[in-house]
Amino acid sequence: MTIDRDSTVPLYIQLKEHLRQQIENGSYAPGSRLPSERELADTFQVSRMTARQAIRLLATDGFISAHVGKGTFVLKPRIDQELLLLTSFTEDIRQRGMTPRSRIIRAGIERANQEEAEQLKVSEGAEVIMLSRVRLADEDPIAWEICTINHRMCPGILDRHNFGQDSLYQVMRDEYGIRLLWADQLISARMPSREEREALDLDTKTPVLSLTRVTYTDHDQPAEYVRSVYRCDRYQLRTILRYTNG
Repeated sequence: MTIDRDSTVPLYIQLKEHLRQQIENGSYAPGSRLPSERELADTFQVSRMTARQAIRLLATDGFISAHVGKGTFVLKPRIDQELLLLTSFTEDIRQRGMTPRSRIIRAGIERANQEEAEQLKVSEGAEVIMLSRVRLADEDPIAWEICTINHRMCPGILDRHNFGQDSLYQVMRDEYGIRLLWADQLISARMPSREEREALDLDTKTPVLSLTRVTYTDHDQPAEYVRSVYRCDRYQLRTILRYTNG
């Protein structure tokens, strides 16, 4: 690639786009070291400031991560989920050609607290299934999900399945006839707790996406209440907005 000095596109943008394309086509594999500012400046005959700006943009876009004293390294691509369809984590990861797995933190029958009872429309103290899992894609931790389910809707589900491997949504659908049709989901960004950082292998500077969701059946009955945190450096949410005159 040669820098087009007559172009109206700034030099650092041209350099950033070239490096992005090389990352996306595999010329720089995940985990590989990117050339230094000095090396980029010499190769493309630009200033170190131009190289620094290009690297900074790549880091902002989630393609690379800088480590003081070690260099700049290419990150694994983010998992991009569109907010259009209600799918399970297992189904979503498999569709992307990766292997899903879960590390179970806690699984059992508990009594619903006030918040859980309100969300699931059950009595406080009613039996609920508590399933806390770290969700992995190709063995990389992506999310920590705490799922509470109305036990009356799927009794005995924990006795017959290992949800470290099995898809909860598929089992609910195939064995209990529960059709999960829609969900009400709230998303926000925040810094993780120490426990969340340890579970997801995060540094102290990486934020998380915090999701709270109530999932409903085709009879508008709440079946699942989920609280989860996703790594912002490995997961992003996408939505399509259409303009209507009104």
